[in-house]
Amino acid sequence: MPWYRKLHWQIIIGLVLGLIWGLISTQAGFNQFTSDFIRPFGTIFVNMLQMIAIPLVLASLVVGVTKLNDITKLSRMGGKTIGIYMVTTVLAITIGLISVNLIQPGKALPEETRIELLESYQENVADREQTAEQALERGPLQPLVDIVPQNLIQSMSSNSNMLQVVFLAILLGIGLIQIDRKKSDLLVNMFDGFNDVIIKIVDYIMLLAPYGVFALLAAVIIDLAGDDLGRAVDLLFALGWYSIAVLAGLIAHMSLVYMGLFKIFSNMSLKNFFKGIRPAMLLGFSTSSSAATLPVTMERVEKNLGVEEEVASFVLPVGATINMDGTSLYQAVAAVFIAQAVGMDLSIAQQLTIVLTATLASIGTAGVPGAGIIMLVIVLNSVQVPVEGIALILGVDRILDMCRTAVNITGDAAVSVVIASTEGKLSQGHFDD
Repeated sequence: MPWYRKLHWQIIIGLVLGLIWGLISTQAGFNQFTSDFIRPFGTIFVNMLQMIAIPLVLASLVVGVTKLNDITKLSRMGGKTIGIYMVTTVLAITIGLISVNLIQPGKALPEETRIELLESYQENVADREQTAEQALERGPLQPLVDIVPQNLIQSMSSNSNMLQVVFLAILLGIGLIQIDRKKSDLLVNMFDGFNDVIIKIVDYIMLLAPYGVFALLAAVIIDLAGDDLGRAVDLLFALGWYSIAVLAGLIAHMSLVYMGLFKIFSNMSLKNFFKGIRPAMLLGFSTSSSAATLPVTMERVEKNLGVEEEVASFVLPVGATINMDGTSLYQAVAAVFIAQAVGMDLSIAQQLTIVLTATLASIGTAGVPGAGIIMLVIVLNSVQVPVEGIALILGVDRILDMCRTAVNITGDAAVSVVIASTEGKLSQGHFDD
């Protein structure tokens, strides 16, 4: 197959062309045209992915649980999954703190730029703070309560309820295991066939991926730059050290933590892993949504990496909801950066508080664009750093959101490989493009 017909290259070409068009649009005054006639195609593409996420999770997880045919195996796999997710999250936050303390980007921010940023984004900060206050009013066990749905139909009405769908599917699968095989086979075969149909729909949607990511990136550029590309460039330079601290932490986490996991639990190489998962990483980068990318992540992990369906259908939906390595790392870097910029020196105890708070906050972070900023408010409050400092990073948050979402998705896939390997459910993938 020629290189230009491979999916990941088509997505990369779409990203590059979207970037170029966004820059041309900003300079030539085509922003309204881009917003009216190009952005909608990106929205349609994301909506199509989100449309099939819940049906895919429900069908594949029911089939996966019934194939396990043993509740003991399910509980063991669930315990390992949540345990490894928590460990990788803590490691991500630790790496983020090391990166920001070594680079110290906040001390390199000019005073004039700091004042200008605080004034420019003050209104946006107020909205995020109000949303975070509502999250803080919830009780300590509210995340546990939220897992159990009140209404079956309502739980499937939004991708933000993914844990409820996982809970429902597991219960349904367990129920099918417990009843007579002659009665359960009909329903299991129905879910199995439905799952195959959804996977085929994913294949069709992915034909639109290059066009979707073109539209998404063009929209990101015009949103960032507006009618003044020069101001956007100045902003990127001003926050360059902060961005470098985040990106360095993300790269270090992907290289060190995931390589360590594979060395200990699996014989898969990082090269083959990234080769297999790259279409999902690129989609996560362009959509900034791990929930929207979930159908593609599940398909690539099963087909390319060789993770069996019963593992992928459990580990990945849970990960898309509670495993936010990239977001947690970013929150650690952002919190210390803001403290440095406003002249605060955080103690070791305060930075340990960031580790704890960011870990807990990651569990409730929705897999949608911008959700990390809301959780950052909670992290800042935990160490008494002024929430208004979020205005310092909002200008580049959209770009960094794309990067940390790609890491979130990569982390979910890596843990699925580890769990599959330890459960004897990892076969040879064929890296189909």
